[in-house]
Amino acid sequence: MKNYGKILMLASGISLFAVASSNAQIVVRARLERPRTVVVVRPLRPSPRHVWVAEEWTPSGGTYVYKAGYWAERPHPRAYWVAGRWHHSHRGYIWISGHWS
Repeated sequence: MKNYGKILMLASGISLFAVASSNAQIVVRARLERPRTVVVVRPLRPSPRHVWVAEEWTPSGGTYVYKAGYWAERPHPRAYWVAGRWHHSHRGYIWISGHWS
């Protein structure tokens, strides 16, 4: 019975140590750069209803992918495009996607 108590105490100590050390955080920092070979050529506007949506970063598979600019039709006559931007927070930079307003 004494051996069982020792084994139980040892197992408790190991599990407490494992729980105490499992609070590690993983921080991933990436330097995202605009592709150097991209030349932005804005094609002719298809119609007066279209608005240029500038190039931006879009989330894809746990990272961000560069998306070229394009012409888009306004969802309603007075809509305007608010470009995406990087927002700095205490955890790093977060991409706020562009949207219609």
